[in-house]
Amino acid sequence: MESSTVDSGVKWKLDILNASFLTGTPILAVVGMIWYTMTYGVTWKEPTILFVMYWATGLSITAGYHRLFSHRTHSAVWPLRLFYAIFAAGAYQNSAIKWCSDHRRHHLKVDTDVDPYSVTRGFFWAHIGWVMVQEGEEIVEKVEDLQADPILAWQARNIFKIGFLSGVVFPGFLGLWLLGGWVGFMGGLIWGGFLRLVLVHHGTFLINSGAHYWGSQPYSTKNTSRDFPPLSWVTFGEGYHNFHHAFQADYRNGHRWFHWDPSKWWIALFSIIGMTKALHKVPQWTIQSARMKTTFEKKEKKMQEGAALTAFKKRSNECSKHLRSALRELSNDRSDLATAKAQSDSERKTTIKDSIRKSKQRIKDARSEFSQLITEMNSVKPIAA
Repeated sequence: MESSTVDSGVKWKLDILNASFLTGTPILAVVGMIWYTMTYGVTWKEPTILFVMYWATGLSITAGYHRLFSHRTHSAVWPLRLFYAIFAAGAYQNSAIKWCSDHRRHHLKVDTDVDPYSVTRGFFWAHIGWVMVQEGEEIVEKVEDLQADPILAWQARNIFKIGFLSGVVFPGFLGLWLLGGWVGFMGGLIWGGFLRLVLVHHGTFLINSGAHYWGSQPYSTKNTSRDFPPLSWVTFGEGYHNFHHAFQADYRNGHRWFHWDPSKWWIALFSIIGMTKALHKVPQWTIQSARMKTTFEKKEKKMQEGAALTAFKKRSNECSKHLRSALRELSNDRSDLATAKAQSDSERKTTIKDSIRKSKQRIKDARSEFSQLITEMNSVKPIAA
């Protein structure tokens, strides 16, 4: 089958293998579950196999392929990189080298025809359509760092063998071990193989589609990325996608402590035992000033150019400047306080605590001034539609 895309004009043809796989596995999962449940019933062991395999393969995509290999938000020792290479292969989303090449191009050319899964070409295209067709020559670029990694080079050479062993054989043997016999192997294959595969697939796909379609844009409106927290519950924290596009070098997607982001906690946990290092975090003053700037820009678009808008811009810039300065000083003061506590320097602790109180008040004042600014902007008659 051959056609041409409406948006890009590039010739494409249906990828029979990928299309068959992506439509066939959900059928196998549903039919297999119905047959298995009606024939043998379900105990706690089958969902346990599903959970273990979902966690191993899903985290290998989010923490491994995405945050470690694609964005280099941290470094990891070779056993952890090997774990990711083995179990991400079982997620059947291609090799790390190809996956990261596509993803880096997505960030570099987001929302353009060069973006491999641009949502501007439609929800279905961004979700799964782009995987089901062959469009021009296969592109693998800007991944020289990954190609130089022996583990990832080995994975790329043996991706189908590794994927079959970790994604099909391994869950089958988990079932054999927990449930026993041929029935146990089939239970493991259906729950930990087919069903898990479909869930991980569509969790990943929903970030490419839904996280560019639903939700809010608190940090940037320069592209279609959005924060949609419900997606984080099925994607190990990937639902804070507007934050991620604004600060892709941060190892966190959910930057607040209460944001549901198991990938963040996984990476941080391994840093305690030295298996992950150099965890990059964007400073709070950068995050908060970006949020303030984006809020202002949304209001700015509804106003006419003129003296009033110029005055609002000046005040917004001042608020952002004061907020950044106060947050930076607060961070420095907290570091100094920790040092003073370690040295049992009571006099210095008192001085630093006073400085912290002042910084917090400056932060409160900057936010209050900005809130007043937005209130005033809301009272201005918007541009007629």
